Amino acid sequence: MSLSDFEIFLDLIVESLRADAKSSGFSSPKAFEIRIRETINALGGFNGILLDHDVHPHVFPDICLDEIGIEVKFSEKDTWRSVANSVFESTRSASVNNIYVVFGKMGGEPDVKWARYEDCVMHVRTSHVPRFELEIGSSDAIFRKFGVSYAEFQQLDQHSKMEYVRTYARSRLKQGERLWWLESSADEDGHSLPIQARLYTSLSPPEKRKLRAEAVLLCPSVVKGGRTKDKYDDVVLYALTYRGVLCHQARDLFSAGSVAGRERGGNYIQRSLIDIQTEMRQAAFELEDALFVEYWGSSCPPSERITKWLELADAACSDWVPSANMFLQSR
Repeated sequence: MSLSDFEIFLDLIVESLRADAKSSGFSSPKAFEIRIRETINALGGFNGILLDHDVHPHVFPDICLDEIGIEVKFSEKDTWRSVANSVFESTRSASVNNIYVVFGKMGGEPDVKWARYEDCVMHVRTSHVPRFELEIGSSDAIFRKFGVSYAEFQQLDQHSKMEYVRTYARSRLKQGERLWWLESSADEDGHSLPIQARLYTSLSPPEKRKLRAEAVLLCPSVVKGGRTKDKYDDVVLYALTYRGVLCHQARDLFSAGSVAGRERGGNYIQRSLIDIQTEMRQAAFELEDALFVEYWGSSCPPSERITKWLELADAACSDWVPSANMFLQSR
């Protein structure tokens, strides 16, 4: 049977489910899926395929009918929008080539509708793993924004999928916003945001030096003139979104007397950065490349990051020359 035949079959399923929704309703997502399975069987099955009533919550899509699958969505609210599966589709059935969504909406006027999966996925939200969001009736399918079909996207490896996701996420950022989710895969060994938020003032001295070195390496705008607006914004965002550390006074990380040494007067930022050169070089070799892509705009090999930082800092600084004062013995 063709996809058009299956869509006619879906119309019959949804017609029956819609009547149930308006009369008795469905008490839960599981009850809704079981009723879909019962309806398929009552219609003689699709292409002769009958289903059991067991719900398999860890398989995508929820119902497999040879090469065609049905993803079941359910909401007790008056909305056709729902969180869908991980963009990595690690639990996808290998036999399924085409996926449809059957959505039961119990809020407002109860109703049931179906749509092609690729037509109703319209957003990616990022938690510990980026997940699609879908909406029945959406005219803004995300794969059109990606510039690839769903079938093409599904065949990509995890790294390639994340390139599309990051590009999409960056296109939605507002002024002063940064991505916090930078991973290229669902690898549990990758970086994750700490659960416990901490204040910068509660860190040990070595932790403070390490954080300051990482932040200024990624954010060379710190060396700009003292009256430059927003020059510490990226420092605050990095500390909070990547290290889970809240800095009340980011200026004090680089211009306070406590970090510039006992000498009074002169350029406090210059002295504070010279003091953490060792930690900056260590950060250059330890921080993941995705951070440099995010904050510098391009990838940079670890061995070249200090040289590149000096170029960026020289271009940003107006009252002293970082390359003439820093890392002199290691170049």
